Amino acid sequence: MAEKRIGILTSGGDCAGLNAALRAVVHRAIRGYGWRVFGIRDGSLGLMNRPLDVCEFDLGAVSDMLRQGGTVLGTINKGDPFAYPQPDGTTCDRSGEFVAGYKELGLDALVVIGGDGSMRILNRLCKQGGIPMVGIPKTIDNDVAHTDYAIGYMTALTVASEALDRLAPTAASHHRVMILEVMGRDVGHIALSAGIAGGADVILIPEISYSMAGIAARIAEVRHEGRNHALVVVAEGVKTENGQPVTTLHQGGEARYGGIGQYLAERLAETVAAETRVTVLGHVQRGGMPSMQDRLIASAFGVYAVDLIAQGRTDRVVAWQHGQVTDIPLGEVAGVTRAVDPFGTLANTARGLGIYIGDHAV
Repeated sequence: MAEKRIGILTSGGDCAGLNAALRAVVHRAIRGYGWRVFGIRDGSLGLMNRPLDVCEFDLGAVSDMLRQGGTVLGTINKGDPFAYPQPDGTTCDRSGEFVAGYKELGLDALVVIGGDGSMRILNRLCKQGGIPMVGIPKTIDNDVAHTDYAIGYMTALTVASEALDRLAPTAASHHRVMILEVMGRDVGHIALSAGIAGGADVILIPEISYSMAGIAARIAEVRHEGRNHALVVVAEGVKTENGQPVTTLHQGGEARYGGIGQYLAERLAETVAAETRVTVLGHVQRGGMPSMQDRLIASAFGVYAVDLIAQGRTDRVVAWQHGQVTDIPLGEVAGVTRAVDPFGTLANTARGLGIYIGDHAV
């Protein structure tokens, strides 16, 4: 097989396991096919910058990446190339620079590690330039369509579960209601799974509506059972009782989720005679050493992605289904969100354990 030159980039929010996937791509491409692999820095920016911001990987360069958190390539989660913000507040279309950069580097295909939003934008860029692309799903939110797991989710889940393990004894010591706010954007995969694994009494997710009366009733039930403390897990995308999102303003006026935990604490103080404390995990869920599961999934995804390119099967996204790696059309993933099934196995498990998870599917 003729030598190919493939590029790889990470786009969107960072998470644990990205470097493990990069390592797998490099190993499979070089060992299996004798190809050259070029890392593109800071997502799409690496091909839009002049000079190009890229590096070539050899096996030595990735030897210690398996357990390394973050992404050595860097990443971005803003700055749409089709409407790139300018200093004067206007936007311009820089998509042509991305395509030109790809051609200047002489690449034969592109591996994109990203979430549903990144897949949507990169899919559009690659279609415009006729660029063969294979996607690898990553996001701690685990909301990429048609895959049971995305890179980063298992590590974030482990962090959230361990946080509950640490909050439980201090809650018991002070007879408190501990509220843990976790990430997840508009879905509740982290909150639901971590809540079950961590023994929560209440789990609130965006996909199921709730009431303060329902939360108070569960806490009262816990007390009746003889326990003097309770654990509440809430996903950051959960809205107030009247349907308002809870956000904070960041630089540039961008509104991001954050604060639902404090909102619940203040409301519970009005309805439940108990001290409440709030812990917001935030970016702790993104960082650190990837879990064993994320290393396995990332490695399998990376190898499979290179094999797809070798087979000429591009415009695909690798996925984990039924305990093995497979692939699906890119168009079925790009921009599509996988939410929690309010009546699925995990939701029903939580109900069966007596956990209050809300009243009705949204």
